[in-house]
Amino acid sequence: MNRRLFLANMIFTSFAASACQAKPQKEIDAPFKLSDAEWKARLTPLQYNILRHEGTEAPFTSKLLDEHGKGIFACVGCDNPLFTSNTKFDSGTGWPSFYDEIKGALGKKSDMLIGELRTAYYCANCGGHHGHVFPDGPEPTGLRYCSNGAVLKFIPQKV
Repeated sequence: MNRRLFLANMIFTSFAASACQAKPQKEIDAPFKLSDAEWKARLTPLQYNILRHEGTEAPFTSKLLDEHGKGIFACVGCDNPLFTSNTKFDSGTGWPSFYDEIKGALGKKSDMLIGELRTAYYCANCGGHHGHVFPDGPEPTGLRYCSNGAVLKFIPQKV
């Protein structure tokens, strides 16, 4: 087990209980808006917890980890395209990872949900939480957008 995987699993295990009981996120000003009841009807419980309450999925559970086709990864809450498949890479962390976003697709904010300062990112269209960005990714950006695969949907490129 590599160090990044070990640390990711330790962090997840340590904070899984609190993440499952996460408080509603502060409302982000985004153009696509739904009521809480509409979000609950639209999303699975896991998707709702991640997008609307800044929760997380367990590592190595996303079916998108093994998605290697050409296409777009979009927000499951509003269909906003967030990442292209050519920016996806295997970070070894257990979550789908990308080294760049589609321009204008994401907003960012600082959070301290696990007791350390991190940069969270969210869908710029619906304000839904997707994950965190770290400065340990590959070139050309050096960034790693660590994404909850449960709140992404893959749209294959039409040939």
